Amino acid sequence: MANDVPKMTTNEACKGHYQGPLALGEKTLTGCHSPILAPKADIIRQLKPVLPYLRIFHPPSNPTNKTPNLRFSFSPLSATLNSHPIRPVSNSSIDLPAMKVPTRIPLQLALPRPQHIRPFHQSIARAANVAPIVGTGPPPDPPTPAARNAHERVERRKKHAELLKAAKEVRSAQDGKSGGVARRFWKEVSVREVDGALQVHLDARPLRHPHTKAIIRVPLSKPNLASALALEWDVLTSAQQATKQHLIPLTSLICRALDILDDDAASGPEAAKIRSGITTTVLRYLDTDSLLCWAPPAGPHDRRNDAGESLRDVQKKAAEETVSYLTTHVWPGITIEPVLDGHSIMPKKQSEGVREVIQGWVMGLDAWEIAGLERAVLAGKSFVAAARIVAEWSEGPVGTGHAVPVGRFGAEHASKTTSLEVDWQAEQWGEVEDTHDVNQEDVRRQLGSVVLLVSGTGKQRF
Repeated sequence: MANDVPKMTTNEACKGHYQGPLALGEKTLTGCHSPILAPKADIIRQLKPVLPYLRIFHPPSNPTNKTPNLRFSFSPLSATLNSHPIRPVSNSSIDLPAMKVPTRIPLQLALPRPQHIRPFHQSIARAANVAPIVGTGPPPDPPTPAARNAHERVERRKKHAELLKAAKEVRSAQDGKSGGVARRFWKEVSVREVDGALQVHLDARPLRHPHTKAIIRVPLSKPNLASALALEWDVLTSAQQATKQHLIPLTSLICRALDILDDDAASGPEAAKIRSGITTTVLRYLDTDSLLCWAPPAGPHDRRNDAGESLRDVQKKAAEETVSYLTTHVWPGITIEPVLDGHSIMPKKQSEGVREVIQGWVMGLDAWEIAGLERAVLAGKSFVAAARIVAEWSEGPVGTGHAVPVGRFGAEHASKTTSLEVDWQAEQWGEVEDTHDVNQEDVRRQLGSVVLLVSGTGKQRF
């Protein structure tokens, strides 16, 4: 009976010329472009030859109907499907209404999509909000400090001190006080030789230790130290300034050396306690020495000086000069390596035995030398630079002034060596006024006081 079914094209069937089931070859279809409900197993079996030309939809499930159903539609305008003859099936009782040809022709199997998925081609195109360009050309050069007169800073600070003094006098007058800060009780400061030592006298009173009240005695071989101590007290304007340690740094340094002398002369278990504490403190700086910490290798965009050297090259050159001096004249036979070579962030310790040799050298210094070493290490944050200052300027047996020209590594040179990175950054980005310059002056003052403390005529008798 299937052979008696009249043949009809897909377009004719879908335009309403035939109202009934369709057959493609020997396969019977249960719909033509018109969504109908049919058993799932029968539809899949019938639609295998024309599966690429159908769109199958999953209708909402019906709780009363246990048979799974599929809804499908047929694309009548497919060129490939039009070439196949379609025959009506007479034993079907399903009537298909005439349907309108869709405007969109799907060529692929349409699968159900979740509602939360949004294809890219349906997204709204939004242009990027780019900030407008307000300038062109290369960035400006870093600020450079203006050239100043050598006495400009001193004059500015004197003027500032006068303003502070005037303001203090005004406040004192408002509080009902008769005057400002009392002036110093001495008029003249002199250096005298008494009992084989040099003493600083304030008029007729000898200068005394602020804690022990003992007279400060300076060896005869250190006349420059005694003169500098007298000058320090001569510039004070009141007795109140003498209680401020930052105004009398040389006095505190000499008193530190005298305390070490008294501690070494003491007997009992507490002897040399100060010396041991200083040795432990300064050896800690050997593991984080500012002269042995180098910057990483320079990149193509890093700054270089006029000689074409990078910061690492300058640091390496300064460190090798100082280390070579120490390993030749002070600690022969040992090797001092950089603690940070730019390839790690954790400092490394020196080789086995190096620390013991240096510790023995520190413990063998006299009271003046070890006090100067402590002050230099704390000022420059470099044990290597401090050791060279003490070794090159000391008048004692540890001094090497006979081997190299005296004054080669002075306070100015040592200050620049211990602050290479700070100066490098200041030259690149500019100097902060009243910060970098004040720190540099303070380091020079501290290192200069060390030179005065350890140096002498070489005829020390104390």
